[in-house]
Amino acid sequence: MNLSRRNFFAASLAASATGLYAAAADAAETHPEQTAAGTVDKVEKVKNAMLAMQRYSWEQGMAGQAMWEWGDRETAVLLARASLINTTEDGRLAAVGGGATDPAMAGEMVWRAGLLTDDANLLRAADNLLEFLLKRAPRANDGTLYHVFGSPEIWSDSFNTAPPYLAVRGRFDEAIGQIEGLRNRLWDADKKLLSHIWNDGKRKFKRKDFWGVGNGWVAAGITRVIRALPPERGKDKKRLVGYLKDLVDGCLAFQRPDGLFHDVVDNPNSFVETNLGQMLSYSIYTGVAAGWLSADYIAAAYHMRQAAWKKVDQNGFVQGVCGAPKFDRPGVAAEGQAFFILMESSAKNSMRKEG
Repeated sequence: MNLSRRNFFAASLAASATGLYAAAADAAETHPEQTAAGTVDKVEKVKNAMLAMQRYSWEQGMAGQAMWEWGDRETAVLLARASLINTTEDGRLAAVGGGATDPAMAGEMVWRAGLLTDDANLLRAADNLLEFLLKRAPRANDGTLYHVFGSPEIWSDSFNTAPPYLAVRGRFDEAIGQIEGLRNRLWDADKKLLSHIWNDGKRKFKRKDFWGVGNGWVAAGITRVIRALPPERGKDKKRLVGYLKDLVDGCLAFQRPDGLFHDVVDNPNSFVETNLGQMLSYSIYTGVAAGWLSADYIAAAYHMRQAAWKKVDQNGFVQGVCGAPKFDRPGVAAEGQAFFILMESSAKNSMRKEG
């Protein structure tokens, strides 16, 4: 993108956001840089840091999704085309690390980029990925996809792998079926949280912990599926909105005064983590803008958003997220960068509606 086009994009976005950030001013103290123009600059810095990072399959997908939702189509198309560098014969995209269904996080942006550019290679790759999810990916007897090869494991991460892509491709029954299968195994009705990993073969949890980012993946995945459902799927949408609301309420019961959460949501001895707040904020702002969630949630979303802004360092890295490559300590990760941008995109859309 040449400089004049970039400046035009930034100026247009800043102009469209004028006055929007005042809508939540009474919810929390506004970050000094959080003007419309300042937000564009901050997102650009976070974006550049994200693009400089090495990325796993799911991180490549979320980077592209973030660029698409922010409105940076040029970068989204570049990320989509780069996702075809590492493809597998069975149809997986951006196949660097991760599990069986992680590459599906790249599905939506590759398909949309293909439609936008009429690129036959992108469209063919998107169709091959869909075929993999429908016919070749490992799954349980009830059709619920396993997250990894070689072990019958159900992960909370999987809410944001196949279901959103299946939904945007019009495979609504399959998308909803995946959510139901995952939730049936991982949901704790008492805590209103989801455990991380269930082993379907051993019929027991491999990791029962209520991992924060895992619950964030759930919130984001359900949000994206709801958004993709057509009006005639109103009953399904209402049920999924109930799932989302229950989860948000469950997480918010453990929110810290600073707006963030512990890595294991209900364990105050685990480290303080940034990304769950971004993921929940993204889901809340999206839900409020679309009318699924009450505007009463905006204060909580704004509080989380302010906390995330304070974690962006001078280089644009969102610090304190569950950090790559082992995700067992605070650090930085491309998915944390992506969700800062997704959070800002959904906040802008929500406050435009409020305005």
